[in-house]
Amino acid sequence: MLSFTVDQSYDGATVKTFLRKKCGVSARTLAKLKRTPEGITVEGKTVRSIDILHSGDVVCIDLPEDRMHIEPVDIPVEIVYEDSNVVVFNKPPGMPVHPVHEYRLNTLANAAAFHCIRTGENYTFRPVNRLDKDTSGLVLTAKNAYAAAVLPGNTKKRYMALCEGRIEGSAVINAPLRICEGHGIQRETGEGGVRAVTHLEAVKNYGDEYTLLDIWLETGRTHQIRAHLASISHPLAGDDMYGGRRKSFPRQCLHCSEMEFISPGDNKVIRLKRTIDFFDEIRNTDQS
Repeated sequence: MLSFTVDQSYDGATVKTFLRKKCGVSARTLAKLKRTPEGITVEGKTVRSIDILHSGDVVCIDLPEDRMHIEPVDIPVEIVYEDSNVVVFNKPPGMPVHPVHEYRLNTLANAAAFHCIRTGENYTFRPVNRLDKDTSGLVLTAKNAYAAAVLPGNTKKRYMALCEGRIEGSAVINAPLRICEGHGIQRETGEGGVRAVTHLEAVKNYGDEYTLLDIWLETGRTHQIRAHLASISHPLAGDDMYGGRRKSFPRQCLHCSEMEFISPGDNKVIRLKRTIDFFDEIRNTDQS
């Protein structure tokens, strides 16, 4: 159940206008709410989408229950934050987000399905941000359609990246990205691509061999960080798809380390952080 207080600017507006424009409820979700008994109420009384609201009214919506259709698997994944509308996982490297092809039972979706069983909840797996299989870090998932609709525009992320070579100071890479000819997923910079802007700042140099970067994105394109760093001749360490060497690192050294979003339930700002040491990762691999 979610509740929203009508402010002065929506005094005299219809329920539909308030929920769609002010609250960000999608047309599909609104249609489901209209078919749900007591789906939309004010002061405990069911209202129609055409009914008029007044300043100070509290509109409650009872989101229809949906179901997880992914096989649950008990996979250890850290849960960084959870409330009635979202779950944030700290995804390890080597784990796909969704079941695909040869990866059917060892994905974040399978872990999320098992978490549903553990908590007694049931909802569709809705990742708000997606990470490549070998990219680690924070993944925000929505427990309902409303949260999935409003979170993308209210979420900020930062990344840690270890690139090859030496970079100093800060820079902005503003270069459009397009699909490489003959490839289904690999990207390159060039004419005819979509706008892509990456901000980066050097955090630490490891001689001239590697640089640890703090990165945030103005746009969120497929493989944006990987392709942009390759375009300036500083590919991610371990990213052999984009020219990085795998002599020391078995995967691309990219990690979603920070996340900030507005909680759909109470509009609180949630700030989360999980850092990583890429060198510790390979030391631990060598010892195992």
